[in-house]
Amino acid sequence: MDPIRILQVVPNMQAGGLESFIMNIYRNIDRSKVQFDFLVHYQKRCFFDDEIERLGGKIYRLSVREDNRVFRYIRDLNHFFREHPEYRVVHGHMPSLALFYLHTARKNGVPVRIIHSHNTNTEKTPKGYCKRLLLRFANRDSNVSFACSGAAGKFLFRRTEYTIIPNAIDTEKFRFDLGIRNQTRWELGLDGQFVVGHVGRFNTQKNHLFLLDIFSEIIKRNPLSVLLLIGKGETEDSVHRKTDAMGLGDYVRFLGVRSDMERLYQAMDVFVLPSLFEGLPVVGIEAQAAGLPCVFSNTISKEVKITDLVTFEPLTHSAKEWADRILSQPVQTERKDTSGSIIKAGYDIASVAKKMEHFYLEQYQKNGDLE
Repeated sequence: MDPIRILQVVPNMQAGGLESFIMNIYRNIDRSKVQFDFLVHYQKRCFFDDEIERLGGKIYRLSVREDNRVFRYIRDLNHFFREHPEYRVVHGHMPSLALFYLHTARKNGVPVRIIHSHNTNTEKTPKGYCKRLLLRFANRDSNVSFACSGAAGKFLFRRTEYTIIPNAIDTEKFRFDLGIRNQTRWELGLDGQFVVGHVGRFNTQKNHLFLLDIFSEIIKRNPLSVLLLIGKGETEDSVHRKTDAMGLGDYVRFLGVRSDMERLYQAMDVFVLPSLFEGLPVVGIEAQAAGLPCVFSNTISKEVKITDLVTFEPLTHSAKEWADRILSQPVQTERKDTSGSIIKAGYDIASVAKKMEHFYLEQYQKNGDLE
């Protein structure tokens, strides 16, 4: 029997927390039974596209996020679902546009329509306010509600019931290894440096400009410090400009999007995430799995604290106070194994992928597509 096919609706499959979560599931389900296909909202190819196609997935491209042509988007959605009646489960990861794609899916007879909350707020920008307005309609045509955390669930679903699906990772892949740490630090020229790490898309939410203020205070007290910024995004140019203006060009490394994150976590001494808001960041789980001390903003869901490696700092505190907190973290060349804590908390990918596989198959069984 051919595998059932699940349509994942996403902005695109660039490197990011949401996308990493989906790929972690995709790599670990039994793809002889369940296959993922992707409806993306940009024409350009992105970081995970090649891997998706190697794994047997199909990628369908719309362009509304590039051209903002809403009526064309609605027309294209209608055409898509008429042409693809094989999709009995649509898993939507874009609540702001669910008003359009889940409504069209329902109108075309798709029986299982999932809306998945991955965040706890929107940016305080015109675009963010538009998103917040559209989120009011996100649940209108869904009949299954998922969230990455309790905070993300309450934000989108309010009093409606939802199921938490942990942002699980391959725990073994990120387990601390001193040999890998030493080799990676040597390759990057980081020997003898205090390495502050950050992983995140360059956008307003991730608060990179404040992170530079924090790092400027760190440098004053420890000139042998380096900041690794891993990711790409629309605010990267402004972060580059501020880096140069502050005279930090020799201390900040822009590493772009990387496929060796498990090695880079090993090379860091502390992981810092001063985000304005987060649902439950995958990178926060990965960093803990690597045994890294973590300093997170107190706006991030407290559910991310799986180990005692995590401390929270208020965004109302000054950059100097953040630097004090970061520099107070013990530098650990030998780190403890945290894999047991990650697995016990339910964040290991093997068990979560199996549950999702069972859920998808069960939905097809209920809707008469499996014998």
